Amino acid sequence: MDDDRPIFLQIAELIENSIIDGSLAEEAQVPSTTELAAFHRINPATALKGVNQLVSEGTLYKRRGIGMFVAGGARARLRERRRERFTEQYVEPLLAEARKLGIGHEELMKMIDSFGADVGRDLG
Repeated sequence: MDDDRPIFLQIAELIENSIIDGSLAEEAQVPSTTELAAFHRINPATALKGVNQLVSEGTLYKRRGIGMFVAGGARARLRERRRERFTEQYVEPLLAEARKLGIGHEELMKMIDSFGADVGRDLG
C-alpha cells in the first residue's frame, strides 16, 4: 500500500483487479480479511472495510461461516464501470487537451495508431 488514497480503497481495488484479470474467477473464494491484513501488514478492520465495500456494491457476497466469494457477473460489471471511468479520467481530458492544442481527429488518430502495434498486442 503506497498510494495517497485510503488503504481500504486500495484493498478493494486490488480485489477488483484480480477479478478483472481473471485471477479471481466468479464464484471463487476471496482471501479472508485476516489473510489480506497479514499479507499487506494492515489492520484487519481496514481490510474488512475494503471487502465490505465490494459486498455493498454487489461484487462480493458472503457465505455465512465460509467466507467471501466473487458474485456472478462481477467481472462484466467491473469492466463496464472501469470503462466509464476510463472515458471520464483519460479520454475526455485527452480530447480537451487536443482541442486546446489544435490537434484534429486525423492527427490524434495517427498519434494513437503510432502505439497501435504495442497496444493491440497488449489488449489482444
